[in-house]
Amino acid sequence: MKLNAGILAGLLLCSCASQKPQATATAESKLVPDGKLWASLFQQRAAEYKALCLQAYNIAQLRLEQAIRQRTNGKPLAVVTDVDETFLDNSPYDVKQALAGKDYENNSWQQWTSLGQADSLPGALRFFKYAADNQVTVFYITNRGEAERAGTTQNLLKYGFPFADNNHIILKQPGSPSSKESRRQDVLKNYDIVLLLGDNLADFSTLFDSKSEEERAANVLSSAAEFGNRFIVLPNPVYGDWESSFFKHEPRFTAAQKDSVIRARLKTY
Repeated sequence: MKLNAGILAGLLLCSCASQKPQATATAESKLVPDGKLWASLFQQRAAEYKALCLQAYNIAQLRLEQAIRQRTNGKPLAVVTDVDETFLDNSPYDVKQALAGKDYENNSWQQWTSLGQADSLPGALRFFKYAADNQVTVFYITNRGEAERAGTTQNLLKYGFPFADNNHIILKQPGSPSSKESRRQDVLKNYDIVLLLGDNLADFSTLFDSKSEEERAANVLSSAAEFGNRFIVLPNPVYGDWESSFFKHEPRFTAAQKDSVIRARLKTY
């Protein structure tokens, strides 16, 4: 299928007029895979990354402690969390793909998740155990597919994460939208969700589902009071909707086309 040239042209025109971006790229462009290697290096080796994870989970525990103290006799309390790059580290997969000059692929991703070997992020296990010890239910709402249930469950059990069962690991079902809103609403029928954790803004609200870069930025500002309170964000410099929003959620871009868009959107002087 041929790429709509108007889409790419429109993206390139979005760059600042004062810039002179290098908008040409060859079919051998490695900007995206090399960028993912650099980001994965930060995720795997930087003490700052570990500190950011600990900071997020420290704040999460403070907020949960407050919610527990204020608990009434209403619905039981719940925490909703994403899985990938929220408490499981998939950077080995990103590195393997990038070293082969590749980006995400569904088949190779499922091969990785079936192993159940992703490491846990600093602070995560302690926080979720704290929730369970204080009668707060944890729901794992993830866009991993049903075929990944066994590997996901195995991975959670490997580290002793609580509520690692079919009732609390809520996967994306075949044919269902990637939005997590309907699954959050299902939890809300019986629980009071006091905290949401994720690495992607769509883990928190429909305000961020399939939105443009500009809409995402505006909606962050309109939701400013939620971050660090009800919404706890984990760092993910490797992938996410922030990345696909640059490309207008166009799945057919080649590496060279992504290269051109990135170079056109970056600020320099």
